[in-house]
Formats: sequence, C-alpha cells, structure tokens
Amino acid sequence: MSDYYWDKQIEYLNSTRCLYYNDDYLEFLVKGVWGIERPVSLVDYGCGYGYLGLKLLPLLPKGSRYTGIDKGKDLIAKAREIFAELDYETEFIEASVEDIRPKRRYDIAVCHAFLLHMADVEDVLGRMVDSVVNQGMVICFEPHWIGNISNYGLEGTPQSKIASLGILQRLYENDAQRTGKDGNIGLRLPILLSELGLSRVECRVSDKVNFLDRRMDPESRSRLFRSLKIEGLGQEPGDYQRTVTQLIARGLSHEEARRQYDAEMLFSREFTEESWLTYAPNMKITFGTVERPCDED
Repeated sequence: MSDYYWDKQIEYLNSTRCLYYNDDYLEFLVKGVWGIERPVSLVDYGCGYGYLGLKLLPLLPKGSRYTGIDKGKDLIAKAREIFAELDYETEFIEASVEDIRPKRRYDIAVCHAFLLHMADVEDVLGRMVDSVVNQGMVICFEPHWIGNISNYGLEGTPQSKIASLGILQRLYENDAQRTGKDGNIGLRLPILLSELGLSRVECRVSDKVNFLDRRMDPESRSRLFRSLKIEGLGQEPGDYQRTVTQLIARGLSHEEARRQYDAEMLFSREFTEESWLTYAPNMKITFGTVERPCDED
C-alpha cells in the first residue's frame, strides 16, 4: 500500500474534477484561443490518473501524444489502466517532478491543481519551460482559493455567516508564508510566466457554475451533492478543541479560530441535498509561449 498522500485521494480526484469545466469551453480554448490545428505532444506535470489527458486528447488533432508524470505509484497505475482501453498514444512516468527534467521534446507542458502543492513553484515552472520546444506553450490550470471561496451561494444563508473572507484570506496567506505552498497561486502565475521570459502570456477563468437544484432529478442531485461535499463544501469541522487549536497554530487568534469553526459548523448543518446552492470554482488558466534562440533548441 502506497503511503503517498495523493495515492489515497483517487476517489476525491475522480469525484471533483467534473465541477470545474464544461467540455465546450475546453474545446473553445483548444481551438479558438490556443489555435491547436496539428497533432501535438503534451507533458502533464503531476498528472494524477491522467485527468487532463482524458479531457484534452479528444479535443486535440488526431495523432496527438500525452505523457504524464506523477510520483504516485497508485495514480500512475490507475492512469495506465484507464488509457489502456483508449486509442491514444500515451506514456506514464512514475517520478517526482523535483527529481526529473524531461528532455526538450514536447510541444506543450501542462499542469492542473498541482503548483499550489509545490514549495518551489519557480523551479517547477522552470522545468516545464525547459521541457518544451521553441514556440511551445506552458499551460497551468491552478486555483485562487479566496476567489473560489467567494464564489458560492447557499440560498437562505448569508454568505458572510458561512465564509468569513477576511479570516480565510489571512489564513491562506499565513499558510503560504509558513509552508511556501500557495493556494492562491492562480493569480500569481501570469507574473511568474512573464518573469521566466514567456511571451503572449494570458489568463482565463474556468467557466463552470454548478447549480444544486431542488428540481433536479434525484440521481443527478445526489451525485452533484456528493461531489460538492467531497470538494469540501459544507464538511463538518470535527472536534471543536482540536480544530481551534490547529487554526491558532496556523496564525489565527482564538476569537478568529472560534468564528471560523462556527462558520464551518453552520455551513455543514445548513447544506443538505435539498439545498439550493451555486458554486463556481473559479480556476485560473494561465498560458504563454516559450521563445528562445533557435540554436538552443
């Protein structure tokens, strides 16, 4: 049994990725924004079970190739199992991205909800840049947590009572300073890619707004509710003393920790399968073009 954290989160990954993008929006990005008209080779950093490959390969020109890199043994095994049944050219590499530097042979380097877990984002981005050819692209799908948390509404409950944005913003900033890992990395990426010398840097926002509707058919409502709960919406905070102690250790005052606990507990009580709720994950999609002298390629 693997002791790598994300090997134990396959159910979470599989249940929540449906919340982020509509397929027609991804098709618009591939064809209308990125203008990909010929077969390309992609390398996916922190690929998990190959989510981006599953979403993008059907939209890319026939003959495109996908390589996934992840340190999770079980994740890579799951990816190989999934893609063995599909008619795509793929390769999966079990390795930590901090220990591998792929050769410069890919047209596009991508990642999804990965850089927020990296303490040295600049190093990982540098590896992504180094792995693509001249005029290749780097594309990062990454979150902005404070934007995410401000983009849901639970009918009948004031948002300020279930999400204290000021407290959460400071909590996220404290965590980033303490660990180097930034859940708000999505809005920093345009700057970081520009600093690395990429040209034509742009940033888009994910399009999907999930609507938990009392009028939905019961099966669809139950499935969406489960995905939202696994995503973290309305989860019970657990033991009061332990949770407050942990929040204080992360930089909140006792009063702020108590308020945050109360907000999470209220959300968990108010949010049921019979609720009306809208939720927009607000993922940031940042991309740019690598330009280097031809003699370096």
